[in-house]
Amino acid sequence: MPIAATTCKIVSTASASSTTSTSSSSQLQLFDKMFEQEGALGKGITVGKVQVALDAPNRGPDSIFAVLEKESARNAGSDDPSELAQLAHAVCLSLLRRSDEWVGACSDSQWFKWDDAGKAESLYNDWSNREATKFEKEYVPSGGGGADDAGGSTTVVVSIILEIQGDATQFEGAGFSIAGTQEVLSSIASDVNVGSGECLNAVEVFWTPGDREEVLTKQDLIMYFPELIDL
Repeated sequence: MPIAATTCKIVSTASASSTTSTSSSSQLQLFDKMFEQEGALGKGITVGKVQVALDAPNRGPDSIFAVLEKESARNAGSDDPSELAQLAHAVCLSLLRRSDEWVGACSDSQWFKWDDAGKAESLYNDWSNREATKFEKEYVPSGGGGADDAGGSTTVVVSIILEIQGDATQFEGAGFSIAGTQEVLSSIASDVNVGSGECLNAVEVFWTPGDREEVLTKQDLIMYFPELIDL
């Protein structure tokens, strides 16, 4: 079963109105930050998400599936900050160690003032719910799902959604290059452990396919995960 998720927001700059709106929003955010109290990871609260697609040649004890299942079982139902931080940290490191298997990625984030903590939580829940619906779809091998296909090679999509204090965590750049994706995952892996996880308000991790007999094809990626940017 899945355990978190991420969606990439594509901002169009084709029209003058889009460019002006983005600029005004950035100026307002900078103004808001001037009056925010600064913590260990900066000011305010950030809701962010990163999503990575990678090729999984097998589903054995050294595969990404084994790591995700192990971490999911270890932290199932926990609300302890240090354990949630360990979950996010372990998943990020596992993805970083498999950068040669990446086929796509994307990321997004939004910053909030402390006074808007309720809005941050609402966005976090919204992103989680949207991706949960997507990740709960069933995917079957193109050959029909016979026994010979079970446990074979597949594409895997792993997503992390988190609400973290401050504005220091890097979320921009995943999908545009291998290095940019590595920076996002490294920043998350580092920041979630600050203060033994006390800066991490919430985190969810999802992966698909979750069933060992399912296969996620290239066509599935295009249809269900169009936000991913090819690497």
